[in-house]
Amino acid sequence: MFDRRLAQHFDWVLLIIVASIATVGIVTLYSAVSSDSVRSYLCIKQLYWFGIGAVIMTAAFLFDYRLLEQWALPIYFVSILLLVAVLVFGRVVSGSQRWLFIGPFSLQPSELAKISCIIILARYFSREMTDKGVSLRDLVKPFLWIILPFWLIATEPDLGSAMLVLLVAGSIVLFVKIQRNSFILLTAAGASGMPLVWLLLKDYQIERILTFLNPERDPMGAGYHVIQSKIAIGSGMVFGKGFLKGTQSYLCFLPEQHTDFIFSVLAEEWGFVGAIIVIFLYLCLLVWGVNIALRSRENFGTVMAVGIVSMIGWQVFINVGMTMGLMPVVGVPLPLISYGGSSSLTTMVGIGLLMNISMRRFLFKKSEPS
Repeated sequence: MFDRRLAQHFDWVLLIIVASIATVGIVTLYSAVSSDSVRSYLCIKQLYWFGIGAVIMTAAFLFDYRLLEQWALPIYFVSILLLVAVLVFGRVVSGSQRWLFIGPFSLQPSELAKISCIIILARYFSREMTDKGVSLRDLVKPFLWIILPFWLIATEPDLGSAMLVLLVAGSIVLFVKIQRNSFILLTAAGASGMPLVWLLLKDYQIERILTFLNPERDPMGAGYHVIQSKIAIGSGMVFGKGFLKGTQSYLCFLPEQHTDFIFSVLAEEWGFVGAIIVIFLYLCLLVWGVNIALRSRENFGTVMAVGIVSMIGWQVFINVGMTMGLMPVVGVPLPLISYGGSSSLTTMVGIGLLMNISMRRFLFKKSEPS
């Protein structure tokens, strides 16, 4: 039977923030391409994905989210099977094997893997949280759970999504608190392992890092994306050139302008003021998400909310930094603004789970770390 208190506690603030960002996304997407026919096609398709996302988001907050604690392992293994399937049956697009095509639809399993990793880490750490923090021994299981999807995603190759999995896991570990000695050992191990990571990188990944350090070393090749993006952002100045008046995007100098570099289109047309407003909307979303995590009355909801907030936050940080030349170009979309079905649906699932946690906080007594 439906509890009317759920409707009374519906999180309208979160919905308004998300709707505002999505509206900015549709308007910017319309500006991101110069052809009228392509504009209409991309906007209609993105609206289509937002419609499906709204249905999935609704489904994500209607059930009791604590059921995910029981289903964490099956969800995780399904995501692993999909990652294996994409390496076996996936179609190669632009040199990467990231998508499963099912009839007219395409699915990017690495997006589902982000949510499944958050759920299984929330299940584990909600049971292991203590005032003293977790030790290295406590981190063995979560390390094994994370390293498998990380390796499968990196093999596609999709370094951006693989890195996000690690960053989200690291954010969760820092939130639940890690013992100081363990933290020092992990930091030292990570630093000493960097040379090995460098040796394992592919040539194009090394080129991206070198280009990040010095974009002008190959202005017509690897550095072209970043240079054109910085020109677009800088030319917007304070108030921008105006809607549909961005020359970098209109003349197609800006690559991937409707996906990875859509923030550059936004900054060129709406300037520093428009970019700050969008960043402020994201900041409101992240602060509200953290507020939901802190107000949750049981550990599973708290850790899962932190994971979702970190997933969205890291994507925003990397994408904006990438377009400004402050981060390497790794193909991370801007949540709810970049064009893309799998990314939009994953974000909407995360928002739905945040709403779920927010709506049900009054149903439980506050749980304390053991």
